[in-house]
Amino acid sequence: MELQSQPPAQVLNEQDKKRSIWHSPFFKNKLSIIAGIIIIMIIMISLLAPLIAPYDPNAQDLEKSLEPASAAHWFGTDMQGRDILSRVIFGTRTTLLGALLVVLFSVVIGVPLGLISGYFGGKIDNIINRVWDVILAFPTILLAFIIVATFGRGFENAVIALGIVYVPMIARLVRSVTLVEKQQSYVDAARSLGFSHARVIFRHILPNCISPIIVQVMIDFAYAIIDLAALSFLGLGVQPPTADWGYMLSEGREYLLVSPNAALASGFAIMITVISFNLFGDGLQSHLDPKQRKQ
Repeated sequence: MELQSQPPAQVLNEQDKKRSIWHSPFFKNKLSIIAGIIIIMIIMISLLAPLIAPYDPNAQDLEKSLEPASAAHWFGTDMQGRDILSRVIFGTRTTLLGALLVVLFSVVIGVPLGLISGYFGGKIDNIINRVWDVILAFPTILLAFIIVATFGRGFENAVIALGIVYVPMIARLVRSVTLVEKQQSYVDAARSLGFSHARVIFRHILPNCISPIIVQVMIDFAYAIIDLAALSFLGLGVQPPTADWGYMLSEGREYLLVSPNAALASGFAIMITVISFNLFGDGLQSHLDPKQRKQ
């Protein structure tokens, strides 16, 4: 009788990993999956905007001003006769790009500062934390107003202003994780081997901070969309004629009783996008959290 060959342990481990991934809380959460699909669709719309938009978003036709929804203009037209659907589609680009730049700005500055603050402690930690206390003493949107008012309105200044405001959030998260990780035995082992502080921080501690950073980035991305829309709504962010959801909402509010399409379309786009990123972030957190993953 021939003995059946047993599968190698490496194959079994890979199979177990695949099962654990598909049985993680993320894939059991239908809302997170739906949110992820919506996010992919929104990203595709932003990338393919020139191909799928029926009209030029800035093309004006005053004879068609404030037209209701029709076969020619699915969402109607605004005061200048521009197609609202086309402006919503192109506004996706502005919104996602702005939120992405805000998050990147905060991560590039906040993560290294959080690592340094948590790892070294002492005077360095006190100085960095006092700076964060000053920034966080102001309401987020109010501080952004002050910065934009100082350097001038516009898309770039709005991104920089919100990026500065978001730095303490990600930095404090990374600092708290670093305070825990630097007490672990692998850090002591790295130090005993003579590794430099930079190597210990960025090669050993930083990888263990990735999971909470990713979750925080998803949450900050959603808030950045709201804050950028608020700045544009008040005329401090994206300037006309660039298509932007916040500015469309500001323009549409003046004609709510006559033609609410512009305000409703842009407001609905903001709501769906923000909710999707929040739900996706919650699902991602449940997947990356080992305690929830074991349940």
